[in-house]
Amino acid sequence: MELPWFIKIRIIGVIAAGLLLIGIWAWPIASPLDPAGPVSFLLGNITLGGTIALLVLAFFSGFVAYFLSWPYGRQIGVLAVPSGLAVWAVRTGSVGSIIQQYPSAAYRQSLFSALKWEPVFWLAVVFAGFAGVWAAGKISSGKIDSDKQNEPNPSKSTIYVNALIALAGSVLLAQFCLKLFAQDVRMPDSRLGVIVAQPVVGQIVFAVLLSFGLAAFLVEKFLDAGYLWSVIATALVAAFVGVGSTRAEVLQYLSQNVPANFFPNAILAIMPVQMVAFGTLGSIAGYWTAIRYDYWRQNES
Repeated sequence: MELPWFIKIRIIGVIAAGLLLIGIWAWPIASPLDPAGPVSFLLGNITLGGTIALLVLAFFSGFVAYFLSWPYGRQIGVLAVPSGLAVWAVRTGSVGSIIQQYPSAAYRQSLFSALKWEPVFWLAVVFAGFAGVWAAGKISSGKIDSDKQNEPNPSKSTIYVNALIALAGSVLLAQFCLKLFAQDVRMPDSRLGVIVAQPVVGQIVFAVLLSFGLAAFLVEKFLDAGYLWSVIATALVAAFVGVGSTRAEVLQYLSQNVPANFFPNAILAIMPVQMVAFGTLGSIAGYWTAIRYDYWRQNES
């Protein structure tokens, strides 16, 4: 089933709004001093004032996107902020380029410790955009009925269990897929088994979109859960990977024996803004692909 043209126009309009408001107009908030430097809350040039301004602008972007895509604002408006952040995710410097400047084991330890939880900051920006969509929906008279309003409501215990499974499943599925797709050159290593080179930006975009898209698709298919859990998983994947791959002895071995732009796990080579921006877009796309697939099975197969 192909999307109607009026839906496509609304999607394009919302994405364009996000690109303009966040990706281009707000770029000075995140622009690194070094053009090849990282776009990062903890390593880059984003100040506290810039963070507050970005959160406000993200809320406003979601609010505007709701009305640009009315009466489908709830479904489409959420694309605005991650679409804008995707511009920053393409422009950011890579993890490999940072390590090449500071290749010591001690710096790698501090770098990965900082990057491990930074996706939470980017997720807050995405949620500010979601909040803008929600607020616009609350004051709008044009409400869209839930796609599943006629289905029986599950018990609270079932909801909580499904939520935990959906979140854990999204993290595990995304990790597995990212290890497969987010790769460049692979080299055998006597101690670590395999090391992988810093993926190019295009490979990262493909890998993150596809990995979280598959996670959201499967979570919706088998758990009847929304894309929210896969979006939250974008902030958790790097944290769980770092537990085993960033031990002091591993980083010491890497600094002494491996080129600076090689990693024991490809996920470590993905910048947080890339993980959250493209992971959110992939999650939303994967969820709606599952919905459309179910519709096709029921009506056109």
